[in-house]
Amino acid sequence: RRPVPYRQKDGLMQKVTILCTGKLKEKFYLDAVAEYVKRLNRFCKLEIIELPEQRLPQTPSEGEIAQALEKEAALIESKLLPGASVIAMCVEGKPMSSEQLADYCGKLTVSGTSKICVLIGGSCGLSERVKKKAALRLSMSPMTFPHHLARVMVLEQIYRALNIAAGGKYHK
Repeated sequence: RRPVPYRQKDGLMQKVTILCTGKLKEKFYLDAVAEYVKRLNRFCKLEIIELPEQRLPQTPSEGEIAQALEKEAALIESKLLPGASVIAMCVEGKPMSSEQLADYCGKLTVSGTSKICVLIGGSCGLSERVKKKAALRLSMSPMTFPHHLARVMVLEQIYRALNIAAGGKYHK
């Protein structure tokens, strides 16, 4: 049985925007992202926006990192959707199970929020300024992952959460 698309009570699909710092180049990441984009199109209107990562020297100073994060923050803020619930991916965020994420997305929908914006920082993460705009700081793990792999993992978890919310069996 195919899952029913995840729809708002007014019949509109939820819009999910992934704002990512950095561009994917490796074919295996591009292939994985393409697969989850295809799967997610049954559940939501998905948009992935890649923002340029600031270049840093091989061993950047704290000041250089802070300056780069602030420039990236300005780009992220310029792309935030009005009225969207913002989720910032960060290691210090709240860990959630797939079922808890599905419940969170479902509660957003019930409350009338039809737009979710997920923020994935570059290799230095996200600025505190951007994290403060988030309704949820979410962590996949206390481990560190390459931000390109994090994009694939976030897409998979969003797919899993929306599938769970639609009554699918993917998470079993």
